[in-house]
Amino acid sequence: MKHIWRSPAASSFSIGELRGLVLDWAGTTIDYGSQAPVEVFRAVFQKIGIEVTEAEARGPMGQAKIDHIRAMLEIQRIQSKWQSIFGRPSRQEDVEDLYESFLPLQKTVLADHSEVIPGVVDAIKSLQRQGIKIASTTGYTRELMDVVEPLAAAQGYAPKATVCSDEVVAGRPAPWQVYRAAEKLGIYPMSKIAVVDDSIAGIQSGLHAGCWTIAVAMTGNALGLDRASCEALAPSELEDRLERIADDFLAQGAHLVVSSVADISRI
Repeated sequence: MKHIWRSPAASSFSIGELRGLVLDWAGTTIDYGSQAPVEVFRAVFQKIGIEVTEAEARGPMGQAKIDHIRAMLEIQRIQSKWQSIFGRPSRQEDVEDLYESFLPLQKTVLADHSEVIPGVVDAIKSLQRQGIKIASTTGYTRELMDVVEPLAAAQGYAPKATVCSDEVVAGRPAPWQVYRAAEKLGIYPMSKIAVVDDSIAGIQSGLHAGCWTIAVAMTGNALGLDRASCEALAPSELEDRLERIADDFLAQGAHLVVSSVADISRI
């Protein structure tokens, strides 16, 4: 199975050219298949009588969670259902109310979805031995990451810095989290950093920041399968799906696509 796809711009790129990596969390380094956010987004909307599909819940993935909720409400089918229930279009205060429901529910499920993805710890250690510094960004808030980070650290994964969505003026696809991470690592120019993410919003954030971008195809939101479900796929079907996902990421501007963070050291 192919593990790395390259854009023409990255045809000769090597990981050794970098001084730093800025990695996403859910679907990239933890939570195989990015299951936790999807579970909670669907539950939050279900509480108000709107059944959302997994695809609808995954569509805006990578954005700050309040922006994700706003984007879901802008989906025509969901907005129509909202208006049939409440008799009016949704407003900003409705987004905020749903977000208030999201936060405590997300916090309760994080402990069950913070397992580090296989191969990540070894890959990160290998990169660090090469002198590459590691930071991270996330669509989660600081309150949520205070739950996740100790669980990941106990499994051997502890980036030097984590920048949360509520610690900047705007989350992805804006570049501010990446800039803050670069500052914390003490690295410039931005071309010496690669942003690694399993979402389009995350890749766009890296591009806007002037970084190399590496998309994750198999373990994240794009495939959307937990580890057991992924391993149950026939190899030919998995390969076909990953090829389509890689094509989509490359079309969105990603410089490289990997199956998993575990494959980054091969670049």
